[in-house]
Amino acid sequence: MGVTDPAGPVMDRDEVDRALARLGQEHEAIETSLFALQDHAGRRLLEGAELTGVTKERWAATEASITLLWTCFDAYTDALRQAREIRSRRRWSSREDLVELTALLRGESVTVAGGASGSAVLSESFTLAALVDRMNELYASSLDMVVAADAVWSALPARIDLLAAELQRTRRLAHSVGVRPGEHPSGDDLEGITATLTALREDVVRDPLAHWVPAGGGSAPGGGRPDTTVYDREARALEDVRREIEAVLTVRQDAEERLIRLRDVLSRADRTLAEARTARGEVLAKIAATEVPVVSGPPTVLQEQLAAAAEYRRQARWHRLSPLLESLEQRAEDELLRARESLTAVTAPLAVRAELRGRLDAYRAKVTRHGLAEDRLLIERYDAARRMLWSAPCDLRVAEQAVLRYQQAAAELLAPPRVPEQYAPEDGKGDQE
Repeated sequence: MGVTDPAGPVMDRDEVDRALARLGQEHEAIETSLFALQDHAGRRLLEGAELTGVTKERWAATEASITLLWTCFDAYTDALRQAREIRSRRRWSSREDLVELTALLRGESVTVAGGASGSAVLSESFTLAALVDRMNELYASSLDMVVAADAVWSALPARIDLLAAELQRTRRLAHSVGVRPGEHPSGDDLEGITATLTALREDVVRDPLAHWVPAGGGSAPGGGRPDTTVYDREARALEDVRREIEAVLTVRQDAEERLIRLRDVLSRADRTLAEARTARGEVLAKIAATEVPVVSGPPTVLQEQLAAAAEYRRQARWHRLSPLLESLEQRAEDELLRARESLTAVTAPLAVRAELRGRLDAYRAKVTRHGLAEDRLLIERYDAARRMLWSAPCDLRVAEQAVLRYQQAAAELLAPPRVPEQYAPEDGKGDQE
């Protein structure tokens, strides 16, 4: 039997070296984790927030755990440094050194002030392995709280803000059709949703853990999800109100909606025609020897009829407004189609030039892959075509012929050599004697 001490059998030199290497790796991993926890965005937010409720209580306990975690780590660091100093005294450790190292590495040699178990004792002793386990527990519980709070803050406030913005749009729309608190049930509902969302956001910011549902079982730190029960309920309530307001709009503002759509269609047609006129000037400057159609202006008669339709609505002359709207809707769509066709016709030469440029570059890439990029004829024809396509004004007919000449030259060089007929093997005959 080997020599023993209270820490168990005395470790030999190889065991000591392996233990120190393992402890050094654990020390580095723990240190990295601690610094990551220290820099975690959720921890910084918790430090600066005015907390209440569950979050305030848990953060107070977590801060104490983090402080204790660093105390344990400092004690672990001191023990590891002491062991390394003993091992470095001499190349071949003496028996006394090995006994001391065994006690340090395997015995309860690490004393933590205040006790790492969170008890009221002044100090507590641990083995290095037990201390690592305790640090892992403290780290996991601290990280769980920080990650949970950060997850709630990352998810709920932004969603509440988006819903609040949608709520404001719905309120404005409701007011425009006379849906107001005290005058319509949906107006009262909007007031209730507003109050609930305001209180919910404030509560989420101050007490995020009150809106956290932890995962069951032994889940990893931060396992769980934000509790969106209240948010989802208010979102459904707002959707119900919105549908109610849409029903009111259908009854009271059908004509106004149609007028808005008409104005939008005519506005898009005007913008498209303006774009076509601008494009025509560009085409005339960049493309030569081509016919560019003239772009006409927007018809004023449609704007005049649109103004008449708005006047009919103000006067509640629905019998005159209805047929006029039907006629205007069809003519406005026709006008938008005409504007788009004008833009397409005007920009067609630019599209042709772009297609020729693409074709030229594609063939250039193809001959380059086959090692023919330095062929003099190809270089001359490529340069000629490129000068034509990248000059202004560009003659498309001449440029197209230049591209075709380059394609033909490339095709001839890329074609496989033909086998003379007299050397071709005859069908059905082999080399037989």
